[in-house]
Amino acid sequence: MNRWLYSLAVVSLLALAAPAASDDAFQMSSPAFKDGDLLPATYLYDSIGVDKTACGGQNQSPPLAWVNPPAGTQSFALVIFDPDGMNGTGVTHWVAYNLPPAKTSVALGEGAPGAGAFTNGLQQFGLLGYRGPCPPKGQSPHHYVMTVYALDLPPTLATGMTRAELLAALDKHILRASSIVGRVVR
Repeated sequence: MNRWLYSLAVVSLLALAAPAASDDAFQMSSPAFKDGDLLPATYLYDSIGVDKTACGGQNQSPPLAWVNPPAGTQSFALVIFDPDGMNGTGVTHWVAYNLPPAKTSVALGEGAPGAGAFTNGLQQFGLLGYRGPCPPKGQSPHHYVMTVYALDLPPTLATGMTRAELLAALDKHILRASSIVGRVVR
């Protein structure tokens, strides 16, 4: 089973087992698009993609916001991951962490290195900060899972972590997580 279908099945089972979301649930959203919508071109990569075609974007990280962090939250982490990328092995587009507990949003473009009051980790291409989507033309839609983690850790994690390193460091420290998905079709 491909990784996307497996992830979808797990999320669906968790949703069925979880109580219905209430107004005070920890939730992420974006003022620029709804969960499941196509992502605006602003967020796409601004150069040539792996298929040697221009992606036509501005490489701006999307604005994201979250509400109702759980009690005991000492910091937040953000990850944008495309489970459809690299033929189903996935592509990490943004790793951000050490977001202070009072910060409940990131603004448009705040994923650029040095732009935000948090730590940018390494994305798939070995650079710090956000790198916009640019799936090969003609593939089925890619799904960009944007997840915020509420953590019981103070914002003191080391710089330059990859997604895998971050998730390992967060083991047993995630109080809650919330995700939204943006899609890209080229």
